Order: sequence, then C-alpha cells, then structure tokens
Amino acid sequence: MAVERDGAFKGRHFMSKVILWALRWYLAFPISYRDLALMLSDRGVVVDPSTLFRWVQAYAAKLEQRVRRHLRPCTGSWRVDETYIKVKGIWTYLYRAVDSLGQTIDFLLSVRRDAAAAKRFFRKALAQPHTVNPRTITVDKNPAYPKATAEMKRAGELWRFSRLRQCKYLNNIVEQDHRRIKRLVRPGLGFGGAGQGSGRVATGIPAEGACEQPGRHWRATRQWR
Repeated sequence: MAVERDGAFKGRHFMSKVILWALRWYLAFPISYRDLALMLSDRGVVVDPSTLFRWVQAYAAKLEQRVRRHLRPCTGSWRVDETYIKVKGIWTYLYRAVDSLGQTIDFLLSVRRDAAAAKRFFRKALAQPHTVNPRTITVDKNPAYPKATAEMKRAGELWRFSRLRQCKYLNNIVEQDHRRIKRLVRPGLGFGGAGQGSGRVATGIPAEGACEQPGRHWRATRQWR
C-alpha cells in the first residue's frame, strides 16, 4: 500500500483499509462516533469511539490534501457563499465555492465574516492548481465581497475584468449544498476537540463531498490501499 510505505499509518493497530472505511463513513454520512463504532462492531471490528475520533483528527487533513490532486479544472463562473458551523463551541464561518457545474473550487474556515476573510478565501482558491481567474463571481448581498474584490483587483491579485454579481437566487447551487454539510454536522453537535483537530474535520467533510462528485468517487483514498 502506497500510504503504508510513506508511513501514514505507522503505529496504528488496525489495517489501513479499516481506518479508511471508518473515515469515509464518518465524513460521508450523518453519524456519531458511537454509531460508527457499532457499525464496525457488526462487521467484526471492535474499536472504541475515542479511537475513531483520533483517526478522523489525524487523517481528515491528509484526505483534503490528496483530494486536491484530483479536482478537475473549474470553469470561469464561481458561486461563492458562506455558512456557519460550530467548532469547539464557537460559531465559525465555512466559506465555500463551486463552479457553474457544481464542482468544488475550495473552502475555508474563518471566525469572521468580513472583507479580510473573503480575501483570504479568494487567495486560497486562486492558489490551487485546478482554478483559473474567474470570469464571474456570484455572491449574496454580503457587503464584504465588493470591497474584497475591488482591493484584490487594485493589487493585481484578481483579474481586473472579473465581474462580481450579487444575486442570491443564482447561488442556489452552493446554498443547496450547505444542507448536506449541516446534515453531517448535526449528529456530532458541532465539532469539538483540542488544537486544530476540529478545523481539520470541518474541512475534511467538504473534501469528502468533492470525492463524491461524478468522475472522482473516492479516488484519493484508493491510492492509500
């Protein structure tokens, strides 16, 4: 297994495919760690919920990194929106963007919903190998977006001919997908834990959603087997 050769599962007491299936189920379906432990127990794998928690904290970020290699080049029409989820008891904004075909562009966690956060998100998205400078950026009525795009154009970070469209109904693609994120978060009552682990899980869930899009079903984790 490629991932075993690079040491990703070194020191684990379970086979890599068991860990990967647990990670896949937790990120893809609205279940708690206790529910996941019962599912694995029914299949002859006895594992404590706290161990499942540690697996997800350890490998959700690695999943995100591997998924990015398989994202298809996005179109020039971006649909950007933010929703809020609870991380360590604090309401945190999850910025997300998809293109006109519904393909994932990028995502970012931020404690604030302002122009600075919007610029961080756009810079992160533009730095990815599968993205291009957008022809149009469709957003809601959040006043932070016009300020952020104007400043980035002046700085040469964003194509000066990119057009910002503030039209809520045109963002239905990304807004409808927020429901899936909220459905996955609800059983765990948000995200908890120490350090940066909570943020890793929160970004791992949209990454799993990218894997589920047509043409890239779990290809990133197949490399780990």
